[in-house]
This record gives sequence, C-alpha cells and structure tokens, in this order.
Amino acid sequence: MKRIFVIEDDEGLRNQMKEILSSYGYEVILVQDFFTIEKQFQEVNPDLIILDINLPYYDGNYYCRIFRRQSQIPIIITSARNSDMDQILSMELGADDYVVKPFSIPVLITKINALMRRVYGEYSKTESREEEKKDGYAGLTLEEGSFKIRYKGMERDLSKNEYRLTKVFLNKPETVLSREELLEALWDQSDFVDDNTLTVNITRLRNKLGELGLENTIKTKRGVGYWLEIKEGEKE
Repeated sequence: MKRIFVIEDDEGLRNQMKEILSSYGYEVILVQDFFTIEKQFQEVNPDLIILDINLPYYDGNYYCRIFRRQSQIPIIITSARNSDMDQILSMELGADDYVVKPFSIPVLITKINALMRRVYGEYSKTESREEEKKDGYAGLTLEEGSFKIRYKGMERDLSKNEYRLTKVFLNKPETVLSREELLEALWDQSDFVDDNTLTVNITRLRNKLGELGLENTIKTKRGVGYWLEIKEGEKE
C-alpha cells in the first residue's frame, strides 16, 4: 500500500483528504506537529507528499527544498496562490505538480495516480523503492531513513549535517565539490551555517569514515573544496 504524507494546516481539508484517499487504497499520514515536519517526514518515509504552501513557522516551498535534498519522491503542492510566478517557484524548488485551491478532489486523485504510475508503476524505469533509498559508491552505502552509513559489514550513525554531506559526496564521487556547494547542502533556515560549520562537519565525517577503515577518503583541493575517493585497495 502506497503511503501519502499530507502536510496541510486546514484541519477540515486534511481530514477530508485522508478519508477520500484512504477509500482509494492509499495509506494516509497527516502532519502532527508543524514544528517537526522534517523529522516526521523521515519517520513516515512516504511514497508521495501533498504539501500546502501557507504553513506555520516555514512555508511549503522551504520544506519542498528540504525534502528534495533528501529524496526524489513525488511532491504535489496545494495552494491558493495562483500566479505563474508562485507555480514556477515551487516547480523550480522540486515540486512535481501544483494544484490551485479550491481544487477538485477527482483532479487531485488523478494527479496522484499518474505520479504513482510514473514513479513506481508501469511507467517507472527505476529499481524497487528499497533500492532507491540507498546511495552508494565503491561499497560505501548511505541509508536514507536511518541516518546510517555502512561499509564492509560495519556501520556508523550520522548527524543531520554529516548525512547531508555524505549524500552530496555519494551523488558525485571523485568530483571536486566547491565549499559553496557543500555549504548549500548544509543550509537550513533554522540554523546558522558558516564556513567553520562546514570545516567541523567535514572533520567529523572524515573521522567516522576512518572508523570504517576508510582513511583519507575525503580529500581537499586547497582553495576550492573537497572530493570523495575510495582507492582501489579499499574497495570491496
């Protein structure tokens, strides 16, 4: 059963969506606390997100950007904002579709079904969902929901920032990543991030990789940035 995470601050509307989507065979999880949305996302591990724009604390575009850094699951934006620029902004930040309120429930269902088919069903060219959740390079793997990194039967837990850096390195192994690009990966509207924050987290991540037997795998290009490289003798 595919799981949908509904992030909507209108209680009546989100309960209505749960009732109707459940009748179509989806498991529906409603947002519980608008201050811990990112944590709930990681715990729910949904197959699709319905995301309102006007939310308490941070708006939906902020969360769209956060989710897209961590996952490629479909995101449908719902909003009363109907300008072209609002829709363009959400799509540029990673949304897959944009539905203007008030919307027709049958139209929303059709869009959800179409995205589910494209990403997970008959039109999908990807591997199984479990396989998609792992990023890896040369035997080093990162598990998206658990914040764990594994290598040759050993594992270590990662902090949020270590996880974000590891994901970027694994997506572009053996490629020099600028400090600006890595700082962007750490960017969080609720935290202050500076160059020293990056240096500290790179050091911590190097130490954890070292504990897995991967010494000197994050290399420095002075004045430019860092890259991840596992030497032949270290590969499985």
